[in-house]
Amino acid sequence: MAVPKRKMSRTRRDRRRAHDRLQTTQLVACNNCGVMKLPHVMCPSCRTYRGRQILPEFEEE
Repeated sequence: MAVPKRKMSRTRRDRRRAHDRLQTTQLVACNNCGVMKLPHVMCPSCRTYRGRQILPEFEEE
């Protein structure tokens, strides 16, 4: 089993882990209603995708 010969410094360890952070989600405005949504995904508000109605709108009671 491989064992490090010397202790790795905090700087070297943290530099290696620099890209392991969480990525922010990119949001775009819906062309139909203007609500912020994920790109390439149906709008949860008006239920359209690329200008077409995907699911019928429903009334919340």
